[in-house]
Amino acid sequence: MAIIKPFQAIRPAGEFAGKIAALPYDVYNREEAAKIVKDNPLSFLAIDRPETAFPPSQDMYADCVYEKAAELLKEWIEKGYFIREEKKVYYLYELTWKGRSQCGFVAAASIDDYENQVILKHENTREEKEQDRIRHISYCNAQTGPIFLAYRDRERLNEIMNMVRAKEAVYDIENEDQVRHRVFLVSEESLIKEIEEQFSQIDRIYIADGHHRCASAVKVGLKRRQEDKEGKEINAEYNYFLSVLFPQSELEILDYNRVVKDLNGYTKEEFLKLLEKNFYLEKKEEAVSPKEKGCFGMYLEGQWYQLTFKKENKGENHAVKDLDVSVLQDYCLNPILNIQDPRIDHRIDFVGGIWGLKELERRVSLDCKVAFSLYPTTMEELFAVADAGELMPPKSTWFEPKLRSGFFIHEI
Repeated sequence: MAIIKPFQAIRPAGEFAGKIAALPYDVYNREEAAKIVKDNPLSFLAIDRPETAFPPSQDMYADCVYEKAAELLKEWIEKGYFIREEKKVYYLYELTWKGRSQCGFVAAASIDDYENQVILKHENTREEKEQDRIRHISYCNAQTGPIFLAYRDRERLNEIMNMVRAKEAVYDIENEDQVRHRVFLVSEESLIKEIEEQFSQIDRIYIADGHHRCASAVKVGLKRRQEDKEGKEINAEYNYFLSVLFPQSELEILDYNRVVKDLNGYTKEEFLKLLEKNFYLEKKEEAVSPKEKGCFGMYLEGQWYQLTFKKENKGENHAVKDLDVSVLQDYCLNPILNIQDPRIDHRIDFVGGIWGLKELERRVSLDCKVAFSLYPTTMEELFAVADAGELMPPKSTWFEPKLRSGFFIHEI
């Protein structure tokens, strides 16, 4: 059963919250991050991406870069940009975008639950990306970016959430990207106890986003256990990682589309004929945003098509192979376009649904030959893959809006 605890956060002083809160560190490249920090020196990217304090020639993985992150964090606390909560509490974090809100509990999740597969993943991680965050956490002695977790709804947790959301927010901020962020404090002892008890009755929690941050936090915690001369102290903060836990009903996954640079040597006519083996093809006057599973849009030489998968060609039910991203990969991208591993093939690129279908048309006119629009992966499909102990293909899910870093810091 899940161990989800309150924690004593470091968080922005109210007047600084709007300037400090920033998109996750991995949303930007180095040049973009540097520009944001230059324009807003209080952006949390200054801590999350400390190489922004150095010239472009500086090795961004050098010790002095991580030392800078720790130095800035300490300095900002001393200057009063951050405050330390008086006691261990929970928070609610609500994000509202385009008329839809999602709200989750901010808490500390157990590294043992990750190790024991109470907290389940659906993606692999890369060692080099883990090492960056491992060093960042170690130097700062803190986790600075929350892990995005999901769980199946529990009625009482939803009731508590709605009750707390009716109170005055600690932060109420709207960013330049028109996302409203509200944070609520849950400090009543009776509610804290009940929230912890409710989560203890949940046997499976799922990583929605933040696999690398999560794996890194767990590895730092396990290493500190080994170094702890007093043994494995269960209450030590390194045994927990910063999380925001959302009920399934609050979440929506956007489509994650594909563009490919060439047709693997085929002519348009040859390519369409090969597709007809496994898909029904229909020309469309309008851009195709698939309305159901098994349907795909395709943009080729100025023409939109609807592709409908011939389900009679599919084998037995399988959590991963039944995903639309897998169908497209297994029946088009791999056998026809020879994209065997989309993780490393430079001929394919991925376009999050936030950018819309016009972006697919733009990419085809600019540097690609064909684009595919997909029906979004569902939360239930994500849960099914994780429950089966399987991994999703790369770029299967796009969550929007993104959780901001800097609202909550968990010291370890």
